[in-house]
Amino acid sequence: MIRNIVFDLGGVVFRIDKNQAIRRFNEAGFAEAAQYLDAFAQVGIFGQLEGGVITAEQFRHELSLLAGKEMTMEDCARGWQGYFVELPQRNLDKLLELRRRGYRVSLLSNTNPFMMQWVRSDAFDGHGHGIEHYFDALYLSYEMRVMKPDRRIFEMMLEGEHAVPDETVFIDDSAHNVAAAAALGIHTLQPQDCLAWHEMLEKFLSQP
Repeated sequence: MIRNIVFDLGGVVFRIDKNQAIRRFNEAGFAEAAQYLDAFAQVGIFGQLEGGVITAEQFRHELSLLAGKEMTMEDCARGWQGYFVELPQRNLDKLLELRRRGYRVSLLSNTNPFMMQWVRSDAFDGHGHGIEHYFDALYLSYEMRVMKPDRRIFEMMLEGEHAVPDETVFIDDSAHNVAAAAALGIHTLQPQDCLAWHEMLEKFLSQP
């Protein structure tokens, strides 16, 4: 029996566009953003930030050195938050519905302080709620200091939830992340769109 449903953030809860983030960093004066940003995993100082190796201020300082100009915290936030495109109300409603049905609903995301600054704010859903309103627990790479698809982040999530793999389903749009979770015995779903998981999940949950 499934008791725990664990969601990725970008690409699952909301729609993302890495090219928009790249454009924003370019506009701020960092022309090489495309070399560092990816839809699933970042490299260099971008990956170090999401992996909790460096702080937001250290990221800003290092980005300034790379760009050859002083970058502000606002430049960094606008760039990172450029990943966000759309937050379907249907997704938020579904998260609350799953919790009402008795499932433990958690978030497991490779993310960073600049993105979570907005995601945790009351501006997140347009109704005065941050993301904590929709989830029982958040497992964030920069706080845990480990990133998907490292098996340790899944083990830490299971421990935090007091959950066993066979009672857990993980929903992520990355094949690497899904494979890592499946290797631990966690059930997985890999939607190709942030609205595609609704039907996939209900079909899975209805299986005997």
